[in-house]
Amino acid sequence: MEETKRSSMEETKISKSWADVADEADASEMSTLDMKSNDEPAIESLVIDESKDIKSTLSDPSDASIQVVPSGDTLYKSAKTFEDLSLSEELLKGLYSEMKFERPSKVQEVTLPMILTPPHLNLIAQAHNGSGKTTCFVLGMLSRVDPRLGAPQALCICPTRELAIQNMEVLLKMGKFTGITSELAIPPSKENYVPINKRPPVTAQVIIGTPGTINRWITAKKLGASCMKILVFDEADHMLEDAGFKDDSIRIMKAIVKGKADCQVLLFSATFNDSVKGFVKKIVEDLFVKGYNQIFVKKEELSLESVKQFKVHCPDELSKVMVVKDKILDLGAKVGQTIIFVRTREGARMLYKALVEFGYEVTVIQGALTHEDRDKIIKEFKDGLTQVLISTDLLARGFDQSQVNLVVNYDLPVQYERPSEPNCEVYLHRIGRAGRFGRKGAVFNLLCNDRDTMLMSKIENHFNSPVAEVPSWESDEDFKVALKTAGLI
Repeated sequence: MEETKRSSMEETKISKSWADVADEADASEMSTLDMKSNDEPAIESLVIDESKDIKSTLSDPSDASIQVVPSGDTLYKSAKTFEDLSLSEELLKGLYSEMKFERPSKVQEVTLPMILTPPHLNLIAQAHNGSGKTTCFVLGMLSRVDPRLGAPQALCICPTRELAIQNMEVLLKMGKFTGITSELAIPPSKENYVPINKRPPVTAQVIIGTPGTINRWITAKKLGASCMKILVFDEADHMLEDAGFKDDSIRIMKAIVKGKADCQVLLFSATFNDSVKGFVKKIVEDLFVKGYNQIFVKKEELSLESVKQFKVHCPDELSKVMVVKDKILDLGAKVGQTIIFVRTREGARMLYKALVEFGYEVTVIQGALTHEDRDKIIKEFKDGLTQVLISTDLLARGFDQSQVNLVVNYDLPVQYERPSEPNCEVYLHRIGRAGRFGRKGAVFNLLCNDRDTMLMSKIENHFNSPVAEVPSWESDEDFKVALKTAGLI
């Protein structure tokens, strides 16, 4: 009992993160589902076949932009079709009939053989938003599980409950026709709360959850690692950076190594800055027996070509509100859903209040809300019941909603410790919420002062990509031209 209390106290020391939320209080189980696995394939050599022009519904990088750094003597062959991976019939049925996939994306062509081929080396994988990373690690988990063994065999750690729930939804769809059990490890609603000492040990074969909850389950001996085959970190750069969940993540890794030293580790993210990339490599080398492969997409390829970016100079704070109200929401009302990103919880409340007073139906999500309210807001937005969502960076990473065509950076993202410097990784994640899976999208960056202008300039220089300017914040015609340029009207 004292050990559990001590763990909880340690977790509260985590520094504030860009996502406006650290992992919350205790969690209990959500629902489980039955699914089934397959035999592992043996694949020989890795080559990207440039003679085949395979079109994908995902936002694919070019072949030349994918940098592969293999480790060891294992040879891999790229998977042009899902059949090339020797997947079970149940998984193929889930991919085709439930996920509606036709063939692997280019990132999946390279990544999936590395995940599924013995000796199942560790993998550090970075590729841009919308390239199919989630499918890679979910399919990897489902493929490695033995459905005859009623014990945890695959674990996926996510920075937020929203991303954990979303990844579980993908797992349930993809594995619908198998017999694998799964469980969410996230902070519970008040109605579902069960003291950790009263819950049974975890027997689900795949667990997806947030780091604080996972750590509590492990500390309380409710989640064992003796049968663990695969450990996934989604948004791995944030999970292993100082401003994120570094301490929790390392504790989980050490517990897994202690219980199962040869567990395969997959680290996925759209971004890895140099310092985090170096730390990730070191921690994998220090803790895990197996070597690791690496896949990276060149930085200049990371910005999404299907998303058009614009900057708008506004004379003051009120004019920013008026731009959102009169230009983006009114003119963009027919083009799809909109996410407006703000820097702080108070900023989210302020903008929400202002737009509601003007008569607009908008919703707002930020880390201070209850779990029940957050889940309800996300469900309504995903169901299309609401069209405009104001958010802190809680939803900047990994949030999939195909109908989002507009993103507004009401505040530009900055580094928490150095607010005079932009957070280019978070900027990239934010704009990746628009134009998912190759669809058209537009991003409007609202600049209010010299500091905003400086931040925007640094973002443009970082990606070596100038952002077009909307000439006048007051002109309907200028905004119509921008939306036409983005292919939205």
